[in-house]
Amino acid sequence: MSQSIGARSFAAIFKNQGGIPSGPVALDASMSFSSFLTPAVLTFRMRRSLRISKELSQLEREPPPGVSCWMKNESTNQLQAQIIGDEKTPYSDGVFDLEIQVPERYPMEPPKVQFLTPIYHPNIDSVGRICLDLLKMPPSGNWKPSLSIGTLLTSIKLLMSQPNPDDPLMADISTEFLTNRVVFEQKAREHTHKHAVQKTTAVTSPKQVKDQSDSNDSDQSESSSDESDQSGSSSDESHSPADQLAIQEGIPVSQAGKRLSVEDLNAQPHAKKHKAHQQ
Repeated sequence: MSQSIGARSFAAIFKNQGGIPSGPVALDASMSFSSFLTPAVLTFRMRRSLRISKELSQLEREPPPGVSCWMKNESTNQLQAQIIGDEKTPYSDGVFDLEIQVPERYPMEPPKVQFLTPIYHPNIDSVGRICLDLLKMPPSGNWKPSLSIGTLLTSIKLLMSQPNPDDPLMADISTEFLTNRVVFEQKAREHTHKHAVQKTTAVTSPKQVKDQSDSNDSDQSESSSDESDQSGSSSDESHSPADQLAIQEGIPVSQAGKRLSVEDLNAQPHAKKHKAHQQ
């Protein structure tokens, strides 16, 4: 192409008759969408992706108490997060899932955060929208580009523990919070137990599974050995003292607990060996 179209808009490119580009700005089938973006836009997007990746790495290395966050489908535009309810609050033992949509102009614009797990709260409505000043642009909000996703999640966790009845999304819950705190906490606790308390089993690594299997096999082997010893002991107890002495001397005893006859003894090879040894 003899003329760069990186700085031209789509409207200018397709302004020709019939909307089909011609001449030096004709499109090539191999062109990607980034070909239509200015260098400034590409640079901003790169910085945005690097910043989000850095923030997520920081959250993974040093997560705030009860907060975790990760990418959804390997995309920096869609994130997922979890917040664990604080103790001594109606949300204790609850694990709350959140969805985070990072706008194209982040960090100049705040992320959009929404609860996926239902929660009974004055500042969070039935579809998970959150009323928090840090989620709004000035002048109505207090979002600043210097803030991070981790700071935002920490603020939401604090809002869960300390509702703001002066700026509610749920007016009836806010009134209940102000006038009848006991009833509010009871309902919030029941709501948490119903929707947010997860009954999970411990996840074990393959090595732990193998060690557990080996331990079980060892226990079963010891149990079988103990049973065999007990069986042998019971068998010994069933013989009389004279029979037991005969067994120790190598003289066979019948299953009925009686010593065999001389003819029977001579008929058995090991008895002959025993007799020859005595001679």
